[in-house]
Amino acid sequence: MITPTLVAMRARISDDQIVFIHHEDVPEYKKGGSIVRNSYFWALRSIAARAYRQRDWEYEAEVWLALQRMLRSFGESGYLGLSETLLEFPSDQAEIPAVLKPVSTWQ
Repeated sequence: MITPTLVAMRARISDDQIVFIHHEDVPEYKKGGSIVRNSYFWALRSIAARAYRQRDWEYEAEVWLALQRMLRSFGESGYLGLSETLLEFPSDQAEIPAVLKPVSTWQ
């Protein structure tokens, strides 16, 4: 598990095993923007159970491995920083699931 002190995508896990990524932290689609950043937006959106504007994006447990692989892949590309490819869970979160630990940290 990564433990740097930095700003990352704020996330939490509900009791029914849904990962919520804070809507202010998800990538933005920008017409005419970076191809990598826009691809990242569409890739994350494609596996989300719900991805509405001005609402937290939701990821069911069935896609957590895909989410982890996507975050790692885009993070390793060098085009996006850790703040955009790392999930930051609140310190009161009981536990970070093993599949998400490689791309997660605590607040």
